[in-house]
Amino acid sequence: MLQCMKIKLLNIIFPAGYVLLISLLLMPQMCFADYDYIKISDPFLNKIPVAVPVLKSLSQESAAKEIALKASDLVYEALSFTGYFKMIDREAFLEDLQVQGITGPEINFDNWTDIGAELLITGGVTIKDELLQIEFRLFDTFKSELIFGKRYKGRLDDQRKIVHRFCSEMLYRLTGKRGVFESMIAFVSTTTGNKEIFTCEFDGYDVKQVTKTKSLTLFPAWSPDGSSIAYTSYQNDKPEIFIRHLHDGKEKKISFDGINITPVWMPGKNLMGATLSFEGDEEIYLLTETGKIDKRLTKNWGIDVSPAFSPDGKKMAFVSKRFGSPQIFIQNLDTGAVRRLTYEGKYNTQPDWSPAGDRIVYSGMEAGQANIFVINADGKDFKQLTIDAGSNESPSWSPDGSLIAFSSTRTGKSRIYVMTASGTDQRTLLTLFGEQTDPAWSSSFKEY
Repeated sequence: MLQCMKIKLLNIIFPAGYVLLISLLLMPQMCFADYDYIKISDPFLNKIPVAVPVLKSLSQESAAKEIALKASDLVYEALSFTGYFKMIDREAFLEDLQVQGITGPEINFDNWTDIGAELLITGGVTIKDELLQIEFRLFDTFKSELIFGKRYKGRLDDQRKIVHRFCSEMLYRLTGKRGVFESMIAFVSTTTGNKEIFTCEFDGYDVKQVTKTKSLTLFPAWSPDGSSIAYTSYQNDKPEIFIRHLHDGKEKKISFDGINITPVWMPGKNLMGATLSFEGDEEIYLLTETGKIDKRLTKNWGIDVSPAFSPDGKKMAFVSKRFGSPQIFIQNLDTGAVRRLTYEGKYNTQPDWSPAGDRIVYSGMEAGQANIFVINADGKDFKQLTIDAGSNESPSWSPDGSLIAFSSTRTGKSRIYVMTASGTDQRTLLTLFGEQTDPAWSSSFKEY
């Protein structure tokens, strides 16, 4: 049984000023299933079989068939990327929806359950006056029921945005989270011969060069709203922090005597953590967005670097050598109390706090090889995610906590990889000239 609620026409305005219209197709569109399709306790080992037939062309324009095929493939690829789904090969389909139709009464659901599909996505494409309209329906094949359906409108070149908006809505209905489809990843690449900051969409699409310092540029970090990237650059022959606004390219420099590295924003506040050495050894400070020191966070004779804030901004994970070798510690920002988190291994660095606040992923080194590990914020349930596959470093959580981006040398040169939060489905994100390192996943999507 499905519970439903009504919704009005939505006008969603993108930063570029373009309007995407989303409207209801059928009455049960805002319906939520009364059971979990995706088992949250172990979502990646019990993948949901889903069938994505080619969308149906609903207009006479020749471009409609081409867009229908491309949009279908984009849905297939986007859902595959999540690690939640088992995508059923179209060669196995027993029914041709180009002939049968795409609505519930026209579908023989037995033909889909017979091939193991638990979910079925159908849709149609219409082109009129250079306006693209794509309608999607998500069905539960075993219940022969519509989970939801929506109609999206945009320009002809907006099909990728439309597909990802649908996929985001689909994930929300199944998991309560929007997924990664409107997020971006910043990373360092030597494509130009120098280490510069680049960005791409969640799946490696649309690579853009952000910095052109012609020097060593490291540690990209997204602002909470995705409008800016902070990083460390040696363009003035010393490590300084810069904040670059992606929309207009304007930059602000933050520089104190000594080193200025590992910038990271505090969630929900216009404050930034960074490692500075102007008072002697390397310590972590809280800075205002204008570059002034708000507070010194660590006070210890050992080197303290690489801050990572909890989602509620109340705690900070960081790396310290206060007991000899680099280990990860957690500090309560209200009381200043510090506790050691990692005890396994002699060299643990690069912590990143999960969006849910329950786990921390990091890079640990043993026998000269770095691997990715995850541990609960309370120090329990330590787990190694990469094994015998080159050196693996710089892990970064996706905004929904389902995926982890990292760099790896498993094929020789360092590349950016993505895996599920359980360590499964490890694959290359993108391949560019040179090497790619230091991925940083945004919490939201911004066009620029």
